[in-house]
Amino acid sequence: MSESVMLINVLEEAEARLAVVEDGKLQEFYLERSNADNIVGNIYKGRVVNVKSNIEAAFVDFGHKRHGFLHASDIKPSVARKALNRKDKRRGVRNIKKAVKKGDSFLVQVTKEGIGDKGPALTTYLSLPGRHLVFMPEMNLRGVSKRIEDDEERRRLRSIVDGLDIPKNVGIIARTVADGRSKGELERDLKYLSRLWDIISQREEKASTPALLYQESDQIIRVIRDIFDEDIRRIFVDNENIYNRIKNFLRDVMPHHVRKVKLYNEDTPIFHKYGVEKQLTEMHGRTVDLSSGGSIILEQTEALVAIDVNSGQYKGKGTPEEVALKINKEAAKEIARQIRLRDLGGLLIIDFIDMDNKDYRKQLEKVLSDGLSLDKARFRMLPMSDFGIVQLTRQRRRKSLRQSTYTTCPNCKGTGLLKTPETISLELFRQLKVGMQKESVKIIELKVPPAVANYLNNTMRAQIDEMEKNSNKKISIQVDPTLLPAESEVKHIKND
Repeated sequence: MSESVMLINVLEEAEARLAVVEDGKLQEFYLERSNADNIVGNIYKGRVVNVKSNIEAAFVDFGHKRHGFLHASDIKPSVARKALNRKDKRRGVRNIKKAVKKGDSFLVQVTKEGIGDKGPALTTYLSLPGRHLVFMPEMNLRGVSKRIEDDEERRRLRSIVDGLDIPKNVGIIARTVADGRSKGELERDLKYLSRLWDIISQREEKASTPALLYQESDQIIRVIRDIFDEDIRRIFVDNENIYNRIKNFLRDVMPHHVRKVKLYNEDTPIFHKYGVEKQLTEMHGRTVDLSSGGSIILEQTEALVAIDVNSGQYKGKGTPEEVALKINKEAAKEIARQIRLRDLGGLLIIDFIDMDNKDYRKQLEKVLSDGLSLDKARFRMLPMSDFGIVQLTRQRRRKSLRQSTYTTCPNCKGTGLLKTPETISLELFRQLKVGMQKESVKIIELKVPPAVANYLNNTMRAQIDEMEKNSNKKISIQVDPTLLPAESEVKHIKND
């Protein structure tokens, strides 16, 4: 039987890292920094500052550095300023001009962080997640998470939910972690969430606009709330303050699990002892090697992730179709794991090794689907195409791990490529030719990095001497080791 442990590493309160390791292999990873602007899940009192009918959206000032984006479909009928007819109430708001106007004030919740030039995404359909329930004000809805597939368990939970003393005009959904839980546990969760909503409502009455009314728990507590289950045998924490906070949280919501929390105080760093640090280093790479000899390559852009499966150095026996199936199955499991670990979102395109056998394709689709089902984020997967392509979309709420930990290279501007010294030298040579045509210029000074200077002073020395002779002007080449490989400075010095 596999055993999972949760490891929490805190570096002087500046950065907190949480990892779930199963049989020595990293399965989940979360990172939070104290200076990070984490606002997903927060509830604000906001004001409409602009309405754009061409995109059916409003922009809302909610106190953040960038205005939030509120689409018409995220405006519930009770917020719309004009009374909706029965059909519109059923379909939801579709005309932004009829729903809101500039200056309108109401509660909004952040559903997605701003990425690139996009501002944070907002909704007026508020939800408060507890340990076992989701509490939704002004939503007359009762339900059970779709991830709970057992029909008997779904009926049992639905019966419990229907029997709860739920406040008027409030929707409740039993979360996946409610599977197997008692009515008492769900009742305690409901009481906690009801008190929390009362506090938010009181703050709304007193607050001016814009204002923060509710702030989601920090990521450590949030992850424990959302993913901790019976399979996790221990929680090791290397920071005493975080250790005490986790124990206090568990006492309130899962008291029988408090004993699983242990303070780690050994000399060897916790992530090194359990082999996590090495796996994290490998996780940032473009290529992931598979034990079969194959590999997967991941290329990430702002809106799309391309994943390619290669057979690599596979030397096993079997027909080409059998070999492809074996490599593809291993790759599918690893791809699902990498998507979770890297927190990849948006549109993902996976190019598997081609297989003509339809039964093999179905087997592969099931392996990939099973791997993705372990993910807490919502996803949608399309059937494999005849060319071995699988398309899927995955919920994106925050920046991916790469976007959170890396910045665009100032040398290559994110392309991963740099011009050669030869290319840069030829470009500069063309600039010199233009400068030599100006009668007022006496000297042209070039400041270049060492590699470019070496090429100009050696390979192109004859052409530069000829240019100086024909123009009766001076070309000065100065080496500046502080310049980036692709940087250069050209200065024209005019006659006195």
